[in-house]
Amino acid sequence: MTSELIWRLVGMIGLSLVGARFGAELVVPPLTRESTILLFGLVGALTGLILTPYFTTRPARAARAIITETPAETLVTAIIGLLLGLAIAALASVPLSLLPPPLNQWLPVILMLIFGYLSVTIFALRAQDLIRIAPRLLRPPEPSAESAPQSAYAGGTRILVDSSAIIDGRILDISKTGFIQGELIVPSFILREIQRLADDSNALRRNRGRRGLEILEEMRRESKAPVQMLDLDVENVREVDHKLVALAKQMNALLLTTDYTLKRTASLQGVEVLNINDLANAVKAVILPNEVITLHVIAEGREPGQGIGYLDDGTMVVVEDGRRHIDRKVDVVIVRMIQTSAGKMYFARLDDTSRK
Repeated sequence: MTSELIWRLVGMIGLSLVGARFGAELVVPPLTRESTILLFGLVGALTGLILTPYFTTRPARAARAIITETPAETLVTAIIGLLLGLAIAALASVPLSLLPPPLNQWLPVILMLIFGYLSVTIFALRAQDLIRIAPRLLRPPEPSAESAPQSAYAGGTRILVDSSAIIDGRILDISKTGFIQGELIVPSFILREIQRLADDSNALRRNRGRRGLEILEEMRRESKAPVQMLDLDVENVREVDHKLVALAKQMNALLLTTDYTLKRTASLQGVEVLNINDLANAVKAVILPNEVITLHVIAEGREPGQGIGYLDDGTMVVVEDGRRHIDRKVDVVIVRMIQTSAGKMYFARLDDTSRK
């Protein structure tokens, strides 16, 4: 038996009793009292059977769907807005209660409905903006660029984050691990650059910008290292990369990026750079010469007869005489490893058992 059927039966019984009670008080000639009670009872039962779900289960089901589909932050801000609106209405009702009747009775109620509706609507529609500015209102004023070397963060290390590192996305996973021992700072001009990308007419650039904004939001919620967005700028400097380098020198801060050109420019000017690509290459598994591994050969190499495969971390392995084993898994022996600007690359030969 479904909940809707149960409520139909409850409504049918309840309204039939109400109808019978009403029929007992209102006898309609030429019907007898018993006939009137029976008639009104049947009308009440039929009304309850048909209309009860529209006042019970169906509104509850619609409310449940709305609550389920509405983001949690919107629900929270809407509840806060409702409480704030009711508090304002309660304060305003004090002088209104001094008015003569019936104004002192109706105006506070009307005011409560108006303020409640307006506050819930405003807080729900601007939920994202309110959540974004709430941390700024609750924390103390940020130091300026001149006083930035005396960091308020316990670790003392300040790291300026480039837009390329944000859009890349790996910074989110790194910040969750706790390996970053410092304060991640996103200057306002970097945030504006990402926002310009998000509004770009080119679909690819627009998607990259929106991804960067999403990464920033997740970092502020989940990063183990403090993440701050400061209103910092460098006068008389137009290029974003040059601003980052100059600001890093002013603040005695590190620079986090994936841009190789920016890394070289900053290093030449004495700024210490953290390159996520360098970190990714450094943590890749090291395979020693003469070590035997199982490799899936997926393509042919540049030289005749060569095959290409990849390790789980994306490192390329070039297999001598591996072309004839494309789309197969074979055992190979690592011969040597070379380091390129793009990372490690291994050269291997087929294991003796794979040649058979």
